[in-house]
Amino acid sequence: MKSPFIVSSSVGRKFVMSLSGAFLVLFFTFHAAMNVVAVISADAYNWICAVLGANWYALVATLMLAGGVVLHILYGIWLTLQNRKARGRERYAVSVNPPGVHWSSKNMLVLGFVVLCGLCVHLVHFWSKMQLVEVMGQHVNSLGLNPQDGAALIEYTFSKWYNVLIYLVWFAAIWLHLNHGIWSMFQSSGINNQTWLPRLKRLSNAWTTLVVLMFALVVIVFFIKSLI
Repeated sequence: MKSPFIVSSSVGRKFVMSLSGAFLVLFFTFHAAMNVVAVISADAYNWICAVLGANWYALVATLMLAGGVVLHILYGIWLTLQNRKARGRERYAVSVNPPGVHWSSKNMLVLGFVVLCGLCVHLVHFWSKMQLVEVMGQHVNSLGLNPQDGAALIEYTFSKWYNVLIYLVWFAAIWLHLNHGIWSMFQSSGINNQTWLPRLKRLSNAWTTLVVLMFALVVIVFFIKSLI
């Protein structure tokens, strides 16, 4: 029996990577915009947390997100191993990046691993103390906070300097990973001519920078508040 296109073909595997990547980019964008609300109004942010708590639609979205992350990781590892196998010993022959090839494009697996580690830390800090607590039917998390009081949880988490450092390193890895991933996604879909590819690279840079700055803004603002 012939294997499905998305498994047997390199183009198919890249398509799955692009599709799952696009889904994650949209999630990062939404999550960054949502987090910025906490800087403006704690009550408004907590209202969003209540809407996205243990409701059925939020749980379905969480499962879809988890599936997209797993799929993206598995296909990323698969493509990387196949590319290395195809290049063989040639990948050791040159130690300097050729013109137009960025460090991030050659180290997407490493960056992806750092992003994954940061995601695990984030899940421990927030998801396990918010949505998971609600799913378990509890009204107070391990910190003694209401699981829907996301603003208080942000305030507590980023009052610790080491958490601030961890998250800023994580954001830097996200920036590098997404910046290459977005325009690579368009390139894999066939938009790779000399007119549009530079534009897509600039768009990718601008979009990724905006998203990461929104994330970083929340961390820095709440850390400064903890010092005042």
